[in-house]
Amino acid sequence: MKILQIFLIVITALSGCAKKAVLPPLVVKTDTTITTKQMTTPVTYLALGDSYTIGEAVPQIQSFPYQLTNLLNFYKLDVQTPDIIAVTGWTTDELISAIARSDFKDKKYDFVTLLIGVNDQYQKQSKDNYRIKFAQVLRTAINFAKGDSSKVFVLSIPDWGVTPFAGGRDSEIGPDIDLFNDINREETAKAHVPNYINITAISKRAATEQTLIAADGLHPSGAMYQLWVQELEPSVKEQLEK
Repeated sequence: MKILQIFLIVITALSGCAKKAVLPPLVVKTDTTITTKQMTTPVTYLALGDSYTIGEAVPQIQSFPYQLTNLLNFYKLDVQTPDIIAVTGWTTDELISAIARSDFKDKKYDFVTLLIGVNDQYQKQSKDNYRIKFAQVLRTAINFAKGDSSKVFVLSIPDWGVTPFAGGRDSEIGPDIDLFNDINREETAKAHVPNYINITAISKRAATEQTLIAADGLHPSGAMYQLWVQELEPSVKEQLEK
């Protein structure tokens, strides 16, 4: 009995010294009651946008498309590495032009995310033009999603007015961002796309939470993108499991 006690003490000590497992970029709370549909074929994903989609100023793995993919794969949905059509500084017009030139233009996807418009606002482009072009790119997103509007997920434009880069002009920038978001929300409803994810309120938290801003003082940090994914993932998962 004494030898067995010594053996158990040694095993316990060794397990306490063992190296901890490395967590994925997005930490999730597990629930043993969750049942997840096992996909029989890999799920394809296209992300359309600008700097917020490519994750400017953070490692690619911390961008929201990659964090979203990582989390969906935690649920064994077998999502492939996302295809991305996005570049920092793109307006909606530039995204449309880039799609037409893209190697992906003839492909179809199981789901698509769309986040575009901040550069239209930043460059003081007309809201009428944004409405027309957003509706156009949204139709393109639906076409990418095999014509299924329920597989398109529109994210609202974040409020960059709360960032250090804005220089205290939040009272000017924030309301203008809201007007652009009124447009993309209205056009999303008109196109019968049921998935509109409002991340603007989350972005405003950066006014008091510095960890939500990347080192460049403008773009979101990985922690901010994680919050977006927590808002987005339930809707994507629900649609993929139907």
